[in-house]
Amino acid sequence: MWRAWLLVLTVAAGCGGGSGGGASDSGSTVASAPAAGGVALTTLVKGLDQPVDVAGIPGSADLAIVEKTGAVRVWRDGRLLPRPLLDLTGHVSTGSEQGLLSIAFSPRYVDDHCAYIDYTDLNGNTHVAEVDTSSGSMRTILFVRQPYANHNGGALAFGPDGRLYVGMGDGGSEGDPQGNGQNPHSLLGKILRLDVSRPGSPPQMYALGLRNPWRFSFDPATGALWIGDVGQNRFEEIDRLDAGTPPGANLGWNLMEGNVPYKQHGISGPLVAPVAVYSHAHGCSVTGGVVYRGRDVPALRGRYVFGDFCSGTIWTMPAAGGRPRRLSVPTVQELSSFGTDTHGELYATSLSGSVLRFVTGP
Repeated sequence: MWRAWLLVLTVAAGCGGGSGGGASDSGSTVASAPAAGGVALTTLVKGLDQPVDVAGIPGSADLAIVEKTGAVRVWRDGRLLPRPLLDLTGHVSTGSEQGLLSIAFSPRYVDDHCAYIDYTDLNGNTHVAEVDTSSGSMRTILFVRQPYANHNGGALAFGPDGRLYVGMGDGGSEGDPQGNGQNPHSLLGKILRLDVSRPGSPPQMYALGLRNPWRFSFDPATGALWIGDVGQNRFEEIDRLDAGTPPGANLGWNLMEGNVPYKQHGISGPLVAPVAVYSHAHGCSVTGGVVYRGRDVPALRGRYVFGDFCSGTIWTMPAAGGRPRRLSVPTVQELSSFGTDTHGELYATSLSGSVLRFVTGP
């Protein structure tokens, strides 16, 4: 099985990272040449209020569409239902990186009707909440105080182990001034996991060294965890942790940005290097994606699909290992997320207000 590279350094040379630094392709591992065709994008729905996540609702063909401003809309039989699945409008902060950020459905949703959401409250702090979608009742199961308004992470996903994984950014500002990414005692700058079957159980640190994991997902075939981690001023990265990776994997921030040193101090242990890196010549904020295991788009089967919020470019790479290639589809304005329905078919969301579906193309 292909494994992520391990990078072990004992001394880190300085690389800087002040705001406005020039982009360089040094260290980039994405290719600018387009991949083979066979894929197209079609608009499913427009006119939404800043959609940031999309997911299939178990036991149905419905889609849940998360609007950053606080509502979870339901797409059914070619139309949006007038009544949201959930509406927190007026109860979430709506700064540029805040709001209602994601939804994940219980693996037993058909029976327990439990969904989990990640949002920032009116004070800008993070809540992961359990929602009973049949009664509308909600309770916070994880609260994390945020020191700044940005780098809130916000992704949620159930892993093959049945636990809920939570993406937490480093707390914000620039350069991780509080050192949260490398602090094993902070919940910030981590991938956490929660055993939601045991109410009150503390979160476990699964991975550290993240700056702002904006979307992660598990490969439904292999269980590998794929993470898009937003960079500082030079590089964006994709990380991959194989199924069975024990807790404690260090993805490098703020010792590294992409695959180059960021801070000028020693690195004492092994770091998991990115499987793909691109410079700010190609974009400025990675949007992590999914490994496609659906049936409708054969050209994408077994490939990881991801993109960039700023440039709208979409890339794919073989899940079994290989270099990313740009997908021959139009760029997506303000590309905010990827998601799948209950049949594994692939969608993308645009913060500008639309949800798009990947289909077979020319």
